Amino acid sequence: MAGATSVAVITWVTRLAGLLALVSVLVPAGRRTLRGRVAEWLELPHEATVGAATVALVTGVLLMLLATGLKRRKRRAWQLAVATAALLTVSHLGLRHALGAGLVSLALLIALIATRRHFIALPDPVTGRWRAIRVFLQLTVAGVAINFVLLSVAPGAWSVGDRLAQSTLALVGVSGPVTFPALWLEDLSAAVGLLFGIGAVLLAAYFLLRSAEPAPELTDDEVERLRGLLGERDSLGYFALRRDKFVVFSKSGKAAVTYRVIAGVALCSADPLGDPEAWPGAIEEYLDVCRRYAWTPAAMGCSELGATVWARFGLEVLEIGDEAVVDTDTFTLEGRVMRGVRQAVSRTKRAGYSARIRKAEDLRDQELDELRTLAATWRGTDTERGFSMALGRMGDPGSILVTAEHDGRVRGILQFVPWGEKGLSLDVMRRDRTADNGVNELMISELLLTTPAQHVSLNFAAFRAVLEQGQRIGAGPLARLSARTLRFFSRWIQIETLYRFNAKFQPRWVPRYLAYPAARDLPRVGVAVFEAEGLGGRPYRLLRALQRV
Repeated sequence: MAGATSVAVITWVTRLAGLLALVSVLVPAGRRTLRGRVAEWLELPHEATVGAATVALVTGVLLMLLATGLKRRKRRAWQLAVATAALLTVSHLGLRHALGAGLVSLALLIALIATRRHFIALPDPVTGRWRAIRVFLQLTVAGVAINFVLLSVAPGAWSVGDRLAQSTLALVGVSGPVTFPALWLEDLSAAVGLLFGIGAVLLAAYFLLRSAEPAPELTDDEVERLRGLLGERDSLGYFALRRDKFVVFSKSGKAAVTYRVIAGVALCSADPLGDPEAWPGAIEEYLDVCRRYAWTPAAMGCSELGATVWARFGLEVLEIGDEAVVDTDTFTLEGRVMRGVRQAVSRTKRAGYSARIRKAEDLRDQELDELRTLAATWRGTDTERGFSMALGRMGDPGSILVTAEHDGRVRGILQFVPWGEKGLSLDVMRRDRTADNGVNELMISELLLTTPAQHVSLNFAAFRAVLEQGQRIGAGPLARLSARTLRFFSRWIQIETLYRFNAKFQPRWVPRYLAYPAARDLPRVGVAVFEAEGLGGRPYRLLRALQRV
């Protein structure tokens, strides 16, 4: 507890020192009195004071960036923070009005050294070290080159060495040997140098300090071990075989946890695999990895049993929705409650649609490739959605493929993956946007009426209970407001649409939960969940752009 308090205090003092450094230079009073008493006493040139101001600006921003790494107890962030605080303290000596900011940065330096034992987290398995160096070199070389060309075309008889020295010193706001014939040219050269110099430091710091996201990929051996742990209990177990995950096994090998790292969150999906008695051993191994790399642990889509086990390890639990499960032995299209589905099925059959149900291994490779192409074409988004209830590939042995066909053309595709020996879980649901309404109802009902599986898991309905409570007679203002808010967001992420669609088949609702460390971690966990499911999170195009740098 004392360690956590110390880290929290250090984090906020770091942010404060960074903010004061920026204020000390950017406020009008700071700009008017940049020449400090120490600079005057040492008879330093004016350029040295300008350089001190530049250093204060850069280090102030750096400290604010480093605060996040310090919060995660990263050793590298601590090392950089010590160096930055020392540099900032020295730079404040050149600023007349920055005594208070200098004392804060000095206090921060002393506190960092005194609490070094708390910052022990290892760097992430994949870091931006080499990318940071490359970006730094690219921007500094670009800044020098632009200034060099500018001085080469400007009127003046300067040597190559003088132009190169001037261009290099401009990166830190210091004047070089060049005497400019016009003030505007001097200002332009200084602005270009500072822009590229500060940009190089800050962008390099971003790539060096950001929460790296290792590219996971299960090995063939790990996949086989995971297959051996699959059972009848969890309908989402098969989705643990996604390749884009890491896995940790319990020491006994009887249980495993799979996860992906997103935005500093090690996000698990559904329950651990294997014997529930061995789950604590696998969770301990997973939490140990999280502590080692200062990742935030979280698990989404847990069953009630899984949520109970996670809670024993100190995680908070939040119900996030319900999974729709249909028991096939009681499913029928008869009766008043099934009238909507029955009419949709009859309508599509009269229009000439039919459904085919086949095992993935019974399809020829060419047929399977055609279905994959159609599914990708009908997806409608740049990214594949799904994480906790999506496999991310089509045609695994044991999978069931349902197609809706019309005039010899495939107009809809469903894929179900195995749920033990007696069940199926819906993975892919795609249809041609020009197909008639009712195609999905036709495919699902045909499967439910003919499959030997005893139970079939359909879509997940997020916050189903909230939507249901909000529409009840006598619902309170808070319940109505919550339901109204979810309906608003349903325009983009289909919250209410999926609930209504699932409810047509009269399923039994199985609650699913989110496990997370504390309320303060919910925003970060929420970003990771939305990004994993392909629903939002950090801007996709921005992430792609940063990956290309």
